Amino acid sequence: MTASALKSTGASSPRNEASSAGAVDAALESPILGTYKRAPVEFVRGSGVRLFDPEGKAYLDFVSGIAVNALGYDDPGLKAALHAASDGLVHTSNLFNTSPGERLAAALVSRSFADKVFFCNSGAEANEGAFKFARRWARTRGEAKHEILALRGAFHGRLFATLAATDRPAYRLPFRPLAAGVSIFERDLTELDAALSEDTAAALIVEPVQGEGGVRVMDSGLLRELRAITLERSIALIFDEIQCGLGRTGTLFAYEQTGVVPDMLTLAKPIAGGLPMGAILLTDEIASTIKSGDHGTTFGGGPFVASVALHVLDRLSDPALLAHVRDTGAWFGAQLNALAERTGRIRQVRGMGFIWGVDVINTASQIVADALGHGLLVCSAGEHTVRILPPLIATREDLTQGLHILETIL
Repeated sequence: MTASALKSTGASSPRNEASSAGAVDAALESPILGTYKRAPVEFVRGSGVRLFDPEGKAYLDFVSGIAVNALGYDDPGLKAALHAASDGLVHTSNLFNTSPGERLAAALVSRSFADKVFFCNSGAEANEGAFKFARRWARTRGEAKHEILALRGAFHGRLFATLAATDRPAYRLPFRPLAAGVSIFERDLTELDAALSEDTAAALIVEPVQGEGGVRVMDSGLLRELRAITLERSIALIFDEIQCGLGRTGTLFAYEQTGVVPDMLTLAKPIAGGLPMGAILLTDEIASTIKSGDHGTTFGGGPFVASVALHVLDRLSDPALLAHVRDTGAWFGAQLNALAERTGRIRQVRGMGFIWGVDVINTASQIVADALGHGLLVCSAGEHTVRILPPLIATREDLTQGLHILETIL
């Protein structure tokens, strides 16, 4: 009998028999589209800053779901918020008002520069929406104003417009031609000054800390100069805080440490505790140009996800947690620099708070693989940069254990 016939009749096959017996055959190809090279490990539960495989082996997590799991795993407060949210509405669409989304937007506005909030489902969607809003606003300043500028090393997503603003040639090449009117420029004031045309530029998008681009902290002086230029020339300044925002740098928003206030700010990753959510924060000046029908989302800001995000935002706004990230992060950075001196295998350490990049002599992929074998999860941010993103609840004891494993590997 053919495979298609087996499917249509529901007859048993070796694959079905293995599944019914609860066995996992690593040789069977996953039905999930292979857009990620997944590590050879499966996780079934977590606690605090550790994940556990089916055999109960613990792994110290310095990835935190790529900066998503800020509160770690099995957090009682988050679990209670999820349970409470499940007792209410899950979805109504944005054709109707629901209280959780309204309250979450008000909480974000009260804690930031923003006057309005747009909710979506991911960071890439947030950036795509910000590009649209910027163009809508810029056209009221000049019919030719449409260009979106990004910086060398940027990562803003893998949708068409955000991919055009993402400085990863391997990601871009298979999908050319990319969205028009989006360009990447060096992190150089002279070049940017020339590129930021008052006649054609609609927006400049910047990550205050470039995550995928090697954990590069943008110079505050450069950001202040760019803010002055964009204000003078009616160009929107967008800060992408999808990875570095919501407490990871030691303040709720990374822009608070730069002395620069943007016109729009994009968020995602930790905002809903692992549930899919993104957000665009924007000023009244830009928001007033956006009309009904200009943009939309079916799921964005739904009552279930927004209810959980309210709890997460409250937790990540806690001054004690933010102080812990600042103080412990500074200590951790000093320890990483000391590790570099002891081993001679680290070229440079960059970062702040609980987001760090370590440039290694080996390939980053080798360090990531070796760390996994020693029960430590880290990820890469380029060919030679190991990225470290612990949950914000990690203690010095947790971080010290991770440092010992890194030293053993190096």
